[in-house]
Amino acid sequence: MRLYGVNLEQLGSGLLKSFLEDNYICAGYPGLGDLEKAGRVEIGDKLQAAGYQGRELEEARASLDTFVNAMQDGDYVLIADEEWGYLGDLGDYFYDDRHDGIEDGTAHRRGVTWLKSLPLAAVKPSVKALLTANRRITAYPGVLPAARIELWLGEDAADGAEGAGPSLVDEATIAEALAVLKAALHSGDAERQERAAVAILQYAKGI
Repeated sequence: MRLYGVNLEQLGSGLLKSFLEDNYICAGYPGLGDLEKAGRVEIGDKLQAAGYQGRELEEARASLDTFVNAMQDGDYVLIADEEWGYLGDLGDYFYDDRHDGIEDGTAHRRGVTWLKSLPLAAVKPSVKALLTANRRITAYPGVLPAARIELWLGEDAADGAEGAGPSLVDEATIAEALAVLKAALHSGDAERQERAAVAILQYAKGI
């Protein structure tokens, strides 16, 4: 599994509330159509046809290729406002043509199960750098610990976040999410079972 950062300043203002409430993230770049089966070259061709050139083209292609092809179901994503960071478990890429206009531009999406919030000051510098990179979507370049999410973010993250962050979901939603995880735990797919087991243990330990 990998950790990715999404730079909200690159995406534009006003999206954080929607991301947290509607459980998704987006890559921006409207007007390109569905990219589910598009490789890096095709993504670049679509961006060129839409008018992107030079450095802007390269940054857009890198971000979209990461968002569409490199990110995988079960990877993790970090977003932040000025004070708080929010860590989530990524789902698959999907395209929502209802949001592919210039004024909206959130058609390229991935579902997210938000796991925890923590003070941004507690996030270690190497991870915080993901949130200020020149690209909209950036992969963490280091090696992640095999377990304990707080070790990815910072040594004080677990203590700093406990009881301090704003509530992301209500109790009914948490119960519903746990029911889904329990169902996945008993599925015939070994990978799904493993991810569900990890998520349930993390929730039980307050990670």
